Amino acid sequence: MDALATTGALVGNPVLIFFIVLVIILLAPLLLKKLKIPHIVGMIVAGVVVGPYGLNLLDRDSSFEIFGQVGVLYLMFLAGLEIDMYHLKKNVRKGLGFGLLTFFVPMAVGVVAAVLMLGLDLVTASLLASMYASHTLIAYPVITRLGITKNPAVLVSIVGTIIAILLSLLVLAITVSITHSGEYSLLDFGQLLLRLGIYCAVVLYSYPRLTRWFFKNYSDKVTQYVYVLAMVFLASWMAQVIGLEAVLGAFFAGLVLNRYIPNVSPLMSRIEFVGNALFIPYFLIGVGMMINIRVLADPGTLLVAAHMLVVALTGKWLAAWMAQKMYRFTPDDRTVMFGLTTAHTAVALAVVMIGYNMIMPDGSRLLNEQIFNGTVVMILVTCALAPIVTSGAAARVKIRMMAEGADESDNASRRKPMRTLIPVSNPVTAGSLVDLALMMKRKTTDESIFALHVRNDNSPNSIAIGQNALKLAGETAAAVNVQMSTIERYDLNTVAGIVNTVNERGITDVVVGMHQKLTVVDSYLGGKIEQLIKDLNNMVIITRCYIPINTITRVVVVAPPKAEFETGFAGWVIRMASLARRIGCRIIFFAHPDTIPLIRGVIHQEKIEARTEYRHFDDWGDFALIANRVLDDDLLIVISARRTSLSFNSDMDTVPGLLAKYFGHNNLLIIYPEQFGEMPQLESFSDPLTSDLNAAPSGAFLHLRAWLKWLNMQKKRLTHRKRRSE
Repeated sequence: MDALATTGALVGNPVLIFFIVLVIILLAPLLLKKLKIPHIVGMIVAGVVVGPYGLNLLDRDSSFEIFGQVGVLYLMFLAGLEIDMYHLKKNVRKGLGFGLLTFFVPMAVGVVAAVLMLGLDLVTASLLASMYASHTLIAYPVITRLGITKNPAVLVSIVGTIIAILLSLLVLAITVSITHSGEYSLLDFGQLLLRLGIYCAVVLYSYPRLTRWFFKNYSDKVTQYVYVLAMVFLASWMAQVIGLEAVLGAFFAGLVLNRYIPNVSPLMSRIEFVGNALFIPYFLIGVGMMINIRVLADPGTLLVAAHMLVVALTGKWLAAWMAQKMYRFTPDDRTVMFGLTTAHTAVALAVVMIGYNMIMPDGSRLLNEQIFNGTVVMILVTCALAPIVTSGAAARVKIRMMAEGADESDNASRRKPMRTLIPVSNPVTAGSLVDLALMMKRKTTDESIFALHVRNDNSPNSIAIGQNALKLAGETAAAVNVQMSTIERYDLNTVAGIVNTVNERGITDVVVGMHQKLTVVDSYLGGKIEQLIKDLNNMVIITRCYIPINTITRVVVVAPPKAEFETGFAGWVIRMASLARRIGCRIIFFAHPDTIPLIRGVIHQEKIEARTEYRHFDDWGDFALIANRVLDDDLLIVISARRTSLSFNSDMDTVPGLLAKYFGHNNLLIIYPEQFGEMPQLESFSDPLTSDLNAAPSGAFLHLRAWLKWLNMQKKRLTHRKRRSE
């Protein structure tokens, strides 16, 4: 019996077909939510009901095949795109270990059970067991909805999925070759590995460079979205060309493009929205339409299906249990791993179809009709079971993660509320300023963001420019689900408007774009920004970026000696580390040897998991030497100081000239930290990499000692001036 054969469906109108699918996508989650059944199960069950083996409303035609294929590729792409690369690198060894377990354990159990209980020969049993060893991340949307994608068990499961699929496809190739020719040469295996190596090298080399160039030259979000999808399907097609599954290419493309699509970017929001709203539900409905529940009427098929189901679930559960013991995970982590690796769809169906269509010399099929129908039942049960198991365990993992982060939340609630003001005057740069501010947000606080346009005339042109700039700023924030207040203000001048808004709204930070130097006598920062710095004690961040922030290669921070004595020291460290964390790049701190341990302490205390490096820098006279270390795609961040601040010295007067001379074409941030505010009460400024963790003094003591040093320095200056006058 051909379980995929279909008859004429009741509905053939394309418009009505699409309407029915949309109704299913809309109502299935709403109805089943009341029954506490995961929406994924609802999509699959709905596919069974309306499909050719249910009410036969819809036929599984080419449209479902195309959208279903797109859906599974989209699912794997999102899995690679949403992976936290920092945590992935920490758990990659565990992932490789679990991948071997979740492949070889079901493989061994499946071969033994097939030989002893189904009477299959070793080659056929190996082909059937490769189906048990593979799986699909059909329950991954449950993980994303609960926000536990960074959990080690989830990351280990994702890496293990790729390993299991890859090994299963290798077994499939070997068994098919042996069945056809009676042998499988090592030369064929070596050629496959060579093609895989070339494929990975080509994607790793070309995709980052092409993506960085494209994003620099084309800022339209729709164009960028289409480009990303094109790259995903190109990688998937190339994977098929070398003899592997397209899902591997989609996942690999997600890993490579991960770096250029931050989680807080509008592009990421669009990718997730389209996938979760259309393509992935289409795939799930298509899976349900393939399932023929009528085979349950055959006792022989039910017996084989029960055997296959027990073997598949046992093998995957044993692998998850062994990984839990090896890596000291919790029982809930084990259940999440089991739930993610339980469902069998694409690869399992491909394996059984190949075996079913392969005719032996005696006229029989390599995998008979009962095994084929048993596979259909196994797909139905595992696809329904996986999201249910994952949903319950993932909810408990989420609660545990929230409990573990309670102390961090308490610390965040005791901090001074962050309120960021973004003055916008040009619609062209409004979006990029908002993007930068969003990238620098603290992860543990709900930060208020305001966009401000100040005008000093009521001309229609001025009003239109301001409203357009505020509109674009608001759209950029709304694209990543961030609420931002827009303020249009009439004031004496721009600086007065900003200062008055800061005082009225309790603003803590100001993010402003750098002006363009138009005349020879014009200063580097410009008169407006210089006046703003004089009038405000808040943190002021001045930005000039020639390329999109997500294409930055590295973040290079240059801090002056005694920067740790400033009130806003912890504030800029947290923001810069958060920026590098969200971009996914390295951050290199050039600072005084006494400052570096305190920077490390702030990052460690805030639990900002960024890739950090530290270089000694204690003389502003050597600032020009850094020019050789800063690349064109780097972001240079200079921590400056006001003249009345503790970290100011006369060498800083030469910095604007050096920036203009050596860094005129570099992406630049100049930060003036907060002054004379309330000193942040950090628990520890200790350096986690030093042997003496209690050696660092407290923040209050550092502040007092800094003032004493400053007073002593002023006394010496006065004495020196008196001697010169005498």
